[in-house]
Amino acid sequence: MTRLPARATALVGALMLLAACSGTPEPSAADQRRDVGVQLFQWTWDAIAAECTDTLGPDGYAWVLTSPPQEHIVGEEWWTSYQPVSYRVESRLGTREQYAAMVQTCHDAGVDVWADAVINHMTGQDTPGTGCAGSSYTHYEYPGIWTDADFHHCGLTPNDDIASYQDAAQVQTCELVNLADLATETERVRSTITTYLEDLLSLGIDGFRIDAAKHMPPEDIGAIIAGLPEGTGIAQEVIRGSGEPITPDQYLGNGQVYEFAYAKELQGVLAGSPGLALDLGTSSTWVPSDQAVVFVDNHDTERNGSTLSYVDGDQYALANVLMLAGSYGTPVVYSGYAFSDRDAGPSQDGDGRVLDAACGEDPQDGDWVCQHRWPQIAGMVGWRNVVGDAARVDEWSEGDAVAFGRGERGFVVVNAGDDELRADLATSLPDGDYCDVLSTDDCAASTVRDGMITVAVPPRAAQAWDVSARP
Repeated sequence: MTRLPARATALVGALMLLAACSGTPEPSAADQRRDVGVQLFQWTWDAIAAECTDTLGPDGYAWVLTSPPQEHIVGEEWWTSYQPVSYRVESRLGTREQYAAMVQTCHDAGVDVWADAVINHMTGQDTPGTGCAGSSYTHYEYPGIWTDADFHHCGLTPNDDIASYQDAAQVQTCELVNLADLATETERVRSTITTYLEDLLSLGIDGFRIDAAKHMPPEDIGAIIAGLPEGTGIAQEVIRGSGEPITPDQYLGNGQVYEFAYAKELQGVLAGSPGLALDLGTSSTWVPSDQAVVFVDNHDTERNGSTLSYVDGDQYALANVLMLAGSYGTPVVYSGYAFSDRDAGPSQDGDGRVLDAACGEDPQDGDWVCQHRWPQIAGMVGWRNVVGDAARVDEWSEGDAVAFGRGERGFVVVNAGDDELRADLATSLPDGDYCDVLSTDDCAASTVRDGMITVAVPPRAAQAWDVSARP
């Protein structure tokens, strides 16, 4: 269950007072939905703790996804975090003690914590090595944990690597780019992984992103998580591929699934007709809304170019506005660092420890982009919390612009065009003055009169108003 920080509790009281004064329906507990997650990619545990207190809690984020916390191979690249050496909670992002302290600090700020769980495989290194916490390993031998017998050697391709995603057996038993593939159908492997997840839960975390879930049969994941406490969050990475035999819906029995089609389609409609964004999620071929996790980008897609990313600037911000304004799925905001080399990792010290994130303007390679702090994104997180589950109303679209409301609680306009948008639009917001929650001004006010609002939205920009933001 997501915890409500003091700010959210105060917001409920303020909205109740506003309701009494304006005639707006008094919000119920269901109205006050907090569901937005944020992936703080490669942020240290200390930096996440500070961000929970200073930004995530106050801005209304419900949960934060950390990078994998287990011991991994040594190296500067980002993907070293996704090559486990052991299940010790010790990585270049911090110690076990720092992780536990971060979880408690985030909980105190009203923010749940999820861990990225890498359980499909171990390393992809052909030569022996030592992990970042001192554990020795070879490709198929991990002293005290795994022996060669605990891994798949599929024999379906010349080098045991996946060659065809049209072959389910290859995808789920062969190696993904040489990563030693665990035999998750065996009781020994399952119980060892379950013990690791239970250990993370003992540190207070609330859920898991199951990395590379597509490369494990759904029944294997089901067996691994079966004994976890009721209410443990599960979100599985199952990349949808055209005509492939492995599909996201096969994993719904285990929990939520990342709907990759959403990010790809959102990029397309924003470049063409933003009004079509209102229809995203209505296809019967997509994961049902209550089981879908949606995003504009993540650490993989920003590198392979399959979605928008921070380099797309205004368009990227507008995509996040549309995602957060919509009603399909559970949204996750992504926040990482700038790069030109797709393999480049975050800035590190001489010992290979990642430096704490520091947000600034005009990020260069290695600098933290901090998208979750952008006014358009942070403002929409609060907006989404205010509108809750209110129905979509007052829909309007024309050319490169789209506008809609959420009941009588909020209204948003997105202008993806190259010209200023000026229009008089119908809205169900109660009459009165409202502040644009996406503006950096103290209160860029607009007036609703007789159910109409006059908007002047600059090119490639958005504006949003809700019943909590009044002059």
